Amino acid sequence: MNITDKNILDSDLRRTEKHRATIRRKPFLRKIYADWYKYLITRPLKVEGGGKILEIGAGGGFMKEMFPEVVTSDILALENVDIVCNAERLPFSNSSLKSIVMIDVFHHIPHPWLFLEEAQRCLVQGGKIVMIEPANTPFARFVYTRFHPEPFDVNGKWEIEAGQPLSNSNQALPYIYFKRDIATFKQRFPGLELQTMFCHTPFRYIISGGLSKPSLLPGCFYSAVKCAENFLGFTGLNKLFGMFYAVEICKK
Repeated sequence: MNITDKNILDSDLRRTEKHRATIRRKPFLRKIYADWYKYLITRPLKVEGGGKILEIGAGGGFMKEMFPEVVTSDILALENVDIVCNAERLPFSNSSLKSIVMIDVFHHIPHPWLFLEEAQRCLVQGGKIVMIEPANTPFARFVYTRFHPEPFDVNGKWEIEAGQPLSNSNQALPYIYFKRDIATFKQRFPGLELQTMFCHTPFRYIISGGLSKPSLLPGCFYSAVKCAENFLGFTGLNKLFGMFYAVEICKK
């Protein structure tokens, strides 16, 4: 590793630690992550048989505090991470994982097809990839393309340039893989099946201020906002306003 690479990693380590501190410090944002963790963890519990639950990109979060059985991993060496590894080369044997879960990670992986190949190899039969990722709804697209520093290119390729892990990305990669090019996905990964993909969380994350802005409401308003969002979900308006996808992929 040259000096430039070390500087990049040191910068990302500091940013990830700052993100983790921000999530802990902001009650509204912390509750969002807690709800997402509960969703992610309930999916693999339905998988029969043994195998580990692996979280990828765990360095900025606190899933293991809620679910100690989860094996946490990250590309960065952080104190709350069990395994330092690259999602494109998972250090697990064949059919050894019950589930792979992640939040806002897929769109940062330089070659997502390599991750999917690794997931297909490592998951048990019936095992799941469960992720929460940026959505491509009209409202989300408006916000991501105007107010978010990361690229959002719906016409992009199946890969992004490797580089700084927290900055190099295309937030539209989940849309590209699992909607725009779903026929190609099915052809390239016959052992995987997209089971669920729906839009959710239209306003809570914006209200929380995310990782860089002040929260617009205190944590005591969280339940009321969540109920309003659930109503939007029932009316089908999340297809227009949802900021995130929930994606569930099963190994056949």
